Amino acid sequence: MKITEIKAFLGRCFEPVELIGAGDIEITGPAKIEEATAGQVSFVANEKYYRHIAGTGASLVVVSPKAPLDDAPAGTSFLKVADPYTAFVFILQHFAGTRRIAAPGFAATASIAASARLGRNVSVGEHAVIGESCVIGDDTVIGPNTVIMDGVSIGSECTIYPLVTIYDGTSIGDRVIIHSGAVIGADGFGFAPQKNGSYMKIPQMGTVEIGDDVEIGANTTIDRATMGATVIEKGAKIDNLVQIAHNCRIGGDTVIASQAGISGSVKIGRQCLIGGQAGFAGHLELADRTSVAAKAGISKSFLEPGLAIRGVPAQPMRDQLRQEAQVRGLGEMKSQLEALEKRLQELQKRLAG
Repeated sequence: MKITEIKAFLGRCFEPVELIGAGDIEITGPAKIEEATAGQVSFVANEKYYRHIAGTGASLVVVSPKAPLDDAPAGTSFLKVADPYTAFVFILQHFAGTRRIAAPGFAATASIAASARLGRNVSVGEHAVIGESCVIGDDTVIGPNTVIMDGVSIGSECTIYPLVTIYDGTSIGDRVIIHSGAVIGADGFGFAPQKNGSYMKIPQMGTVEIGDDVEIGANTTIDRATMGATVIEKGAKIDNLVQIAHNCRIGGDTVIASQAGISGSVKIGRQCLIGGQAGFAGHLELADRTSVAAKAGISKSFLEPGLAIRGVPAQPMRDQLRQEAQVRGLGEMKSQLEALEKRLQELQKRLAG
């Protein structure tokens, strides 16, 4: 695309879009601001990267209206938009194209039950298995070696990458992306302790329900409910290597980073941000728009919307930061106490003598 075409393309989503520099330069693809060369487009959304503008080799850089351009290199054009990060996402989508997961149609080695109902333009890869009474919507792609057990419902325009396992009865909405190695609907971790020290398995008779526009990362596991449903609401984004236990509910547009572990029956609100390696005790609740710092240990519910929490055990950030500051001062306090103790001992000796 030429720069003028990119400007027009972004102009359909952002107002205004201001072009500074030449508009007839051909752009062949995106690149990082510090690595870009002639013919490439990059962006700067964070002020700490403004320093790269002066030395960039990019032909086009997408920036915010307040970005300093006094030292910009000659020959580089700029598009000023209110949200350069999102604008660059649109540009990436244009240049990304479509990733080939499975050839169009049904692979000869795929196993598709006679009772399964597949919509128009569904693609099923080599050695994939689709069980009895499954329903798969239009334009969905099922990758090679993926196993979809009986009674699964998958919506339209979904992308199921290779080596995904979807257990029986799972319901998946439209435009869902599930990456390789994910396991959806395995049994929840439920065992009744017995008097002799053994454990009796509790039948996991529920399901998993995944809403529209959800993305689930590689090797993530979402357990089926004991009864009822484990629910991932519309628009949630779940990173790689996340564990979501039975009967959890993850609110719409919530983001969960890698290696977070969420115990059973946890309810997380909408638009929450969960940092990597955060751990949740069971049967607790987070309000909408809660932000959880990486490696936090959440042992109780937080019902105030918009709260930021961190630490082990997790606390509101202002409280936890205050405690951290106090802990950092313990060494100095110890030295002061030892000095006071020494002076007190000396004073006691004088009085005794």
